[in-house]
Amino acid sequence: MTETTAPAAVLSAQIETFLAEVVADLEAETPPVRGPGRPRLLPSLCLWGGVLLQTLTGGGVQRALWRRLASVGLWHYPALPLSDQAVYARLDHEAQAPGPSPLERLFARVSAVLAPRLAPLADATLAPFATAVVALDETTLDQLRRWLPDLRGRPAGDAALVPGKLVALFDLRCQQWQSVQYVAAVHQHCSRAAPAAVAPLARGTLLLADLGYFGFRWCDALTARGVWWVSRLQRQTSYTVAHVHYQDGDTFDGLVWLGTSRRNQAGSLVRLVTFRVGGTRYRYLTNVRDPQLLPLHEVARLYQRRWDIELAFLLVKQHLGLAVLWSAKPHLALQQAWAVLTIAQILQALRLEIAGRAGVEVDDVSIALLAQDAPRLAAAGLDPVQVFVTDGRRLGYIRPSRRTQNHAPHIRPALLALPPPDLPVSRPAHYCSPPLPADFAPPAQTLD
Repeated sequence: MTETTAPAAVLSAQIETFLAEVVADLEAETPPVRGPGRPRLLPSLCLWGGVLLQTLTGGGVQRALWRRLASVGLWHYPALPLSDQAVYARLDHEAQAPGPSPLERLFARVSAVLAPRLAPLADATLAPFATAVVALDETTLDQLRRWLPDLRGRPAGDAALVPGKLVALFDLRCQQWQSVQYVAAVHQHCSRAAPAAVAPLARGTLLLADLGYFGFRWCDALTARGVWWVSRLQRQTSYTVAHVHYQDGDTFDGLVWLGTSRRNQAGSLVRLVTFRVGGTRYRYLTNVRDPQLLPLHEVARLYQRRWDIELAFLLVKQHLGLAVLWSAKPHLALQQAWAVLTIAQILQALRLEIAGRAGVEVDDVSIALLAQDAPRLAAAGLDPVQVFVTDGRRLGYIRPSRRTQNHAPHIRPALLALPPPDLPVSRPAHYCSPPLPADFAPPAQTLD
């Protein structure tokens, strides 16, 4: 298979076959477990591959998985003489083992296999100057079921019932989870986990994040790391205009210094764009200072696409069942999250393939119906991508997206007043917020 081969060539024929191939490849690289006693009857990757399959089909996990393993087996593994308790014990034991769990490794392997196949389908119109376009956000896992003795007396809403949250980066061009981190401290402010989440980002990446992450220190640190960013302007944030690119009524595009107090001011010059649509005024900030590189209407479009990560969380929690945890143990709930995220990667890849072949925007392909019907179609020997492409409009799989349209004004380049070349782009900074990790912000560099 060449790098330009569409992912449907593997994925759409049989989703289960794709999972089997990935598990087999990973198993071949995994050294056998050696130790005292008889060899294990149930290979780890067979166990966790079964969890993935049960997650995909929505047939429950633990007991349904045991029935399948004990009756017909899984893929090339024969039926195994196992009790249901043996399956429960293995799931519990391996989920607590140190290092990345088998499901976390499967997630990484599926992501790596998909990446080169999705590259030709990526949305190249999103900030073409950036090396990647990603959104940062987090979601809290739902409450554990009060089955265990130490949980039964806990009232609804008790912090002990919440196993933690996931902090994630979502690639908007390829519609894939780029990275996911688990945070046990569920009430920790999102800004605490953000530095670790974005630390691996390559220079030139464009980051979108909501106002929960906004702060002068944070914005300056991203700029120093060579990361582009777009954010909304937080209310009551003071600023001083340094240069006006364009202004006409409520439409403004210019360079500003954030903070008018010497006790709290950003060190990097940033760009502010504002406009009004109906009764709503929109205000965005970015460190892409050149309005020709990133026009005003594209700033608005980019931030609007930040919503993609919210829809991706909706897929994993609502349509793939992560909102209903199948274990009362936090470490097993986390494994369910990895299983769901892995299936989500495959479904998002299918969706991107469908959009490309049907000649529509990815938002026009219903991810909810894809999650519901793709396994059924694949199990029937049909190609889900082909069905969605050829019959999608008639069956309602492909329909106009109901997302809000971008009505930001287009400013003709000839109307822009570019700043003088000697305009300062940095100044001494003073922050009220706590310092970031020492290794997060390297010596200042320029992005221009």
